[in-house]
Amino acid sequence: MSRTLVVVHSCQIYCQPTYFNVHCMNDGIREIPPITSACMMAHDIQKHDSNSTNVLHSLAAGAIAGALAKSTIAPLDRTKINFQISQEPYSGRAAFKFLSDTYAKDGFIWLWRGNTATMTRIIPYAAIQFTAFEQWRKLLEVDSLSTKNNGGLKFLSGSLAGVTSQTLTYPLDLARARMAVSTKNDYKSLGDVFKKTFKVEGIKGFYRGYVPTILGIIPYAGTSFFTYGSLKSFMKEKHGYENTVVNLACGAVAGMAGQSSSYPLDIIRRKMQTSIITGINYTNLRTTFIMIYKTEGIRQGFFKGLSMNWIKGPIATGISFATYDFVRKTLKNI
Repeated sequence: MSRTLVVVHSCQIYCQPTYFNVHCMNDGIREIPPITSACMMAHDIQKHDSNSTNVLHSLAAGAIAGALAKSTIAPLDRTKINFQISQEPYSGRAAFKFLSDTYAKDGFIWLWRGNTATMTRIIPYAAIQFTAFEQWRKLLEVDSLSTKNNGGLKFLSGSLAGVTSQTLTYPLDLARARMAVSTKNDYKSLGDVFKKTFKVEGIKGFYRGYVPTILGIIPYAGTSFFTYGSLKSFMKEKHGYENTVVNLACGAVAGMAGQSSSYPLDIIRRKMQTSIITGINYTNLRTTFIMIYKTEGIRQGFFKGLSMNWIKGPIATGISFATYDFVRKTLKNI
């Protein structure tokens, strides 16, 4: 009589026409009918185990990718936030002066002020975002034969991944922004930011600027993931190129596209997040929009620092996507 052997961890499942034997190392042999249930059970266990491993790989790869990308561009990020929340006109010369003055006054390490808060936020954020993207792709069946050419679903998967990760880590993003533009006298540490925010503003204070953030992350994450995935597939299928350098270039283009699609909302959320430091009462999305327009105009108000974003954004996004793919592939091959 023929039989099929399926191995799941330390158990061997023999699928036979009318029954199956489950032989485990510590429990001996058990005979359980019927065959269909046995094989389905074995398949489900293997499928669950495979998905769990993929999730762990995505979490680890995403965390490493996010940490490396953000640490690389931390001084530029701090400079951008400083100009976003102030009414000082932005220029390349002014940005360089801010960096040089910071270095002269506080030292080289101070250029990375707030990076501890950034790491505390970006490691879980990037881990969740990349993992959520993979799970949303699977749930929406983006790669199935009937939907693989559906760009809308690819965009939606990226947007939902961004919303998921941003919602779960938003208080850390707010703390990071406040540390980046404050002095030692304002906040001594990340814990001090949380303590003072809760004392002065309550729980609501941790979600100041949440609405424009979510409105901005939808086009940003959707555009970034869609552009990166599309360019990567194009380079592989049309030209046969698939390596870290190509992935860096594809990620850089994706970063520029994503940043440009949501930048005005990024300005609004930063002003709302740091209003308690600047002393300007940006209470909600509508009020903040009107105040920026009246005091700074459209170009200096909503696109201030965009040129720096076109430098740091592609660098960070390129490193992030390329590192994620490299680490995930490495973990799979271990």
